[in-house]
Amino acid sequence: MPFLKKITVQDFRNIAFQELSFSENVNCISGNNGEGKTNLMDAIWYLSMTKSAFSPSDRFSFRHGTSAFAVSGLYAMEHGGGAPLVRFSVQADASGDKKVRRDDKVYKKISEHIGVLPIVMVSPSDGALVSESGDERRRFVNSVLSQMDPEYLSAVQQYNRLLFQRNRLLKDGVRDEGLLSVFDERMEEYSRTVHRSRAAFVEDLVPVVADYYAALSGGREEVSVAYRSDLASGIPLIDVLKASREKDFALRYTTEGIQRDDFVFRMNGFPIRRCGSQGQQKSFLVSLKFAQYEIMKRRYGFPPMLLLDDVFDKLDMGRISNLLEMVAGSDFGQIFITDCNKVRMAGIVDSLTSDRAYFEVAGGEFRRI
Repeated sequence: MPFLKKITVQDFRNIAFQELSFSENVNCISGNNGEGKTNLMDAIWYLSMTKSAFSPSDRFSFRHGTSAFAVSGLYAMEHGGGAPLVRFSVQADASGDKKVRRDDKVYKKISEHIGVLPIVMVSPSDGALVSESGDERRRFVNSVLSQMDPEYLSAVQQYNRLLFQRNRLLKDGVRDEGLLSVFDERMEEYSRTVHRSRAAFVEDLVPVVADYYAALSGGREEVSVAYRSDLASGIPLIDVLKASREKDFALRYTTEGIQRDDFVFRMNGFPIRRCGSQGQQKSFLVSLKFAQYEIMKRRYGFPPMLLLDDVFDKLDMGRISNLLEMVAGSDFGQIFITDCNKVRMAGIVDSLTSDRAYFEVAGGEFRRI
């Protein structure tokens, strides 16, 4: 079970240089908005996922005026004494070069690192899972399954690579039926793996989300998650693509396939985007992420790291109390919590555990208190 003992951050977002040591249980970071709380969370996330939780491009991760950044973490790979300490580091520069190391050894493929340090984050940006397009929901599911299943990660990467090439051919207006058939055949192979994994994940997810939401909300509403896919009817992708060939030529992109998959969130049978209040949507999203945490814990056999970034925002005290009872009553691992209200956070955390560390941040500089 990995525990982050120490992190070193250089020129990452608004953090010039920081070295911080953490509790293996609960770590609390307080400070005003814009001071760097979320940036530290993102640095921890980066060590697990080799990319930002909030931006698809590294160029937004460089501190202003710099052209490179580095994040390094020293991890105890099992709880208790005698476990090996392993250092993971990520270095990136403006040229697009990125190196991920385990101790001093560079990974041949960055994707080999995904899943080594399992992690879950709950943050205000999760609202996009409800309010934005299916791209956000697919990105969420991909981040979960990629950590747990290397075969899934490889299948998604290969499918997307072929999809890019297929779309480029269509955009150029090249009507090469033979080449398109080759793309279709190879995409079919990867689509089966992706579709099967997504369907199984949603099947596992639904009852866990419902249980967490009931505990968090007091059982006032019922929530559900449904998987929507062009492959749901059981027709192979190769036949789906063949049937949509003329439409693809007309629109000059691939109009069918798993890149259009979506995940529908409902409350009492209606889309939560339309019928849920801000508090209800926030409660659902927290329940969704806690369900992710539970499923990952079952798969790994130990709990992932949990990042709770401004998680108390938009939740009333009753829901906050229910949330904290879930945290205190379950087998959770290392937790990082941010909040603008230091007094509120301390009052909550002190009632849960004596094994905790407190930090304050201002202008990207952190101090332990």
